Amino acid sequence: MTGDYPDVKSLTDSQAEELCARLRQDLIQNVARTGGHLASNLGTVELTVAIHRVFDTRRDRLVFDVGHQCYTHKLLTGRGDAMSTLRKLNGLSGFPKPRESEQDAFIAGHASNSVSVALGMARARSLMGEDYHVMALIGDGALTGGLAYEGLSDAGQSKEPLLVILNDNGMSITKNVGGVASYLAHQRLKPQYLRLKKTYRRLTGHGPVGRKVYQVTHSIKKAVKESLLPCSMFENMGFVYLGPVDGHDLKLLTRLLQYIRDELRQPVLLHVKTVKGKGYPPAEEHPNTFHGISPFAVETGLPLKPGGENFSAVFGNALCDIAREDSRVCAITAAMQSGTGLDEFAGTFPRRFFDVGIAEEHAVAMAAGMAKQGMVPVFAVYSTFLQRAYDMLLHDVALQGLHVVLAVDRAGLVGEDGETHQGAFDVAFLQTVPGMRILVPASFAELREMLRDAVYRIEGPVAVRFPRGGENGFTGYSGRENAVVLRRGGDLTVVTYGIMTGVAEEAARLLAERGVACELIKLNAIEPLDLTAIRESVARTGRLLVAEECINQGCVGQRIAAELMALGLGGVRVALCNLGDGFVTHGSVAQLRQLRGIDPVTLAEKGMEVCRSG
Repeated sequence: MTGDYPDVKSLTDSQAEELCARLRQDLIQNVARTGGHLASNLGTVELTVAIHRVFDTRRDRLVFDVGHQCYTHKLLTGRGDAMSTLRKLNGLSGFPKPRESEQDAFIAGHASNSVSVALGMARARSLMGEDYHVMALIGDGALTGGLAYEGLSDAGQSKEPLLVILNDNGMSITKNVGGVASYLAHQRLKPQYLRLKKTYRRLTGHGPVGRKVYQVTHSIKKAVKESLLPCSMFENMGFVYLGPVDGHDLKLLTRLLQYIRDELRQPVLLHVKTVKGKGYPPAEEHPNTFHGISPFAVETGLPLKPGGENFSAVFGNALCDIAREDSRVCAITAAMQSGTGLDEFAGTFPRRFFDVGIAEEHAVAMAAGMAKQGMVPVFAVYSTFLQRAYDMLLHDVALQGLHVVLAVDRAGLVGEDGETHQGAFDVAFLQTVPGMRILVPASFAELREMLRDAVYRIEGPVAVRFPRGGENGFTGYSGRENAVVLRRGGDLTVVTYGIMTGVAEEAARLLAERGVACELIKLNAIEPLDLTAIRESVARTGRLLVAEECINQGCVGQRIAAELMALGLGGVRVALCNLGDGFVTHGSVAQLRQLRGIDPVTLAEKGMEVCRSG
């Protein structure tokens, strides 16, 4: 038994199909309670069961790409009883995590890296003289990322035994060429054909006559196949291509994987066609909605708590307003049209909307080209994905001072998606880009005005960073000054920005109840950093607390402390309150703030400590 599921290797085909039906229902029930990625997991149930029937993931290495489709894998590897804790603090991660199970080969959360990682494992296996199988499970969406092709190119030429499973649930890799192609693809997957192919290779592999026969027949076969079958790209890279195959035909998938395991000691690409949301009508009809979803009612598919207005939607609406006024403004996204609030823009201005796929580096470089020729590109991207494009920010944008606007969504804590998705690093790396302006709205009103300023009032590269979800206490507009004083006080200077403004206001209120008068300074821009108000305040209070939702290394607080010291104010007692060092786990945003000591109560306690220390 694996948890409360049977050992899939002992099941007959019919029993395994019954298990798939049960797994699908369990996925729906569990995700309905916890939220998470549903459509992608429903689409890979049979494929995951087939993999576990044929391979042993305690030793064989299964590398997921992105990893949001790993829930069935978790159920089959002893974690079924813990699925009620999925994405909750101290519970199961929504992505593969080796610390969670030895059967999770590699952590995953970002796309397009699986083939590269798997090839590294395969080469390590060969160099160390070990014997196990290595697989990469990659979706068609991840093939829009350039890294995937770098990995495929190297893997195909490596001759390393390696299986790449392409889960194709929407994107057409190559146009189908009709009934002949479908028929030939089907014939090529039959066991008798695969046995004949093996025998043919053995007979023609010996002696000059056999090799000559093979060369002639292989050339003819290749010419015919390339004209009829959609697989030449992968075979030109060096892969044995099999497919496309029905990803919900468990029996066929199992037989193919057994054949690949036992007979093909070389790079193989298995092309599997699946249906996102398979088995749950609401998810099949609306796969994008059920890609990542909050808790919902199983009967209707509707969320249990309807979402309110959020920063992404406000951004999208504001950008539409600006685009109506200015035909130079265009929007770019990297496979995150809905997530970044750009649905309306895409529908209203289709010629000025560009979804480049999972290709953030390309998006920034393309934006630089557009800006150089007079357009005003706005690249909407999650903070955690912008990390990939750092070189392009430096080389293609900043070096020429080009006016590219970055709408940095999901900046700060995002909650349940965990380490791979927390927007904790953009403050640190964006500050290192020469000429970059960084605006940090705390409210919807500020986002609207700062986006307009980023488009019209600021030259060169500019980032507007805003959080996931809605406002958090502060709902006003504090103007265009880089730093504004929201609250006067003479005991402690508190500096903050962005979504932490509401948290800091609540901490200041708690401190006031304990007799500490805070001077609360809100930054509207963290680059350039305006020290005037901060310097004047700490000269009076002698105490400074900086509250941020980013990592400690490279945070704004460190810059403030260093510059104050350079100005001769080194005697100021300083407390830097942020997410600390390392990565932040999964849990609700409120829980994570408390865990990392940046909730209102903990900030007030730290403020008291600073005051007592002097």
